[in-house]
Parts: sequence; structure tokens; C-alpha cells
Amino acid sequence: MKRLRVSITADGREGDIHPMYGVLTRSPFVERATALQWNFTGDALGILHYVEGDAEAFAAAADDIEVVVGYDIEPAGDDAFYAYVRDATTESLAELFGPVSRGGLVVVPPIVYGADGAVTLTVFGPDEELQAAMNEIPDAIEVTVEAVGSLATSRVAPTARLTDRQREAAEAAIDLGYYDVPRTADHEAVADALACSPSTAAEHLRKAESKLLRAVLRGE
Repeated sequence: MKRLRVSITADGREGDIHPMYGVLTRSPFVERATALQWNFTGDALGILHYVEGDAEAFAAAADDIEVVVGYDIEPAGDDAFYAYVRDATTESLAELFGPVSRGGLVVVPPIVYGADGAVTLTVFGPDEELQAAMNEIPDAIEVTVEAVGSLATSRVAPTARLTDRQREAAEAAIDLGYYDVPRTADHEAVADALACSPSTAAEHLRKAESKLLRAVLRGE
């Protein structure tokens, strides 16, 4: 069993594979995009994205794409938003997604879109199935293996490291405005929401912040 981190690019032909692929990698109004979760059924593809950029321009682009069945956009702070997009599958997209979405392979989120058209993803599974999937990627797609590892080297989603109480504290803090700029709530407000003492709320937040920052910045 192996874990592969691979980078794929279509060398400027991303829009030919699927128009939304081109929007996410080549549009001037998208600064950064990641696919957080997805479901590929063969004839349709539903993806939840986190995007930094212009939400109105993104929506206008989606409106003009015939194979976009539907979408929903929710703000996620200044110049950032979540975008759920449901696409009809093009033949080229099926050829790209097919090899890594069948058998015993697992694609580990997120999928990161680069402004240069490159897309980075991590795939885990049996050695022979990984090799077969790489060999089946269409010739129009350039595949670069960036790293090879084992299950032990796979990164766990940062939020999975939190205890239930730490996650509850962090979510309450976000909802209350504790992390807004300027801050609109303090740890006393978080304590009230959790029905605990301010010192306990502050401890939950410190531990949650430490785990999340170490996971994101250091890959721990």
C-alpha cells in the first residue's frame, strides 16, 4: 500500500477537459482554490470548493457553462467563498477522474488547484492499482509524482485532531466573532456559550489553535 502525491496539468488545455477546470485554474478572478469534498458518479460530478477570489465573477462564469447543472455559493470571509458545483461529466473529465475513482483507491482531500493550471492531489491504495491508474491517465495530461509514502505518512484532516469540546469551543468562537477583525467577542462570551468558566474556555481555544496551526503550517 502506498500514498502518492501527484501533480497533473493539461498545459493550458484545462478548459477543454472541463470548463470548470479551466475556471478554477486559469481565471483572473480566482486567486486560489481547493476541492474539499466530492462525489463522482460517472455521469455527474459534485464538488465542494473553497475559493479565494471574486464570487460574483465566479457565479457569472458558472452561469455561462452549459455542463454546470447547478451551483451554490456561500461567503467565507473577505474575498473568499464556498462553492458547491454539480457538473455533467464530459468525456475528457471521465477519462481523468475514472482511473483514480474506481477499485480500491482513495483520493485524500483536499485537491489543490494552481494558478498555472497544475492540480495537486493525494491518492492512497494498493501499489498495483496506483500504478495502473497512473498509466491510464490520458496522454493529454502530464502527471508528476511529487512524493511517495505510506499510510503512516498520510496527513489527517486538522479538525480530526480536536476533541469534541475543543471543536465546540472553536466553532462557538467563530460564530460569536472571536476571530473577526476587529474582534467582536472575547473568551468570556465563548465561556457563556459553552456554559463553562472563562479560564476553561480559554484553555480549549488555546489547545484547538495549537493543534490546528501545527497541522496546517507544519504538517504534524
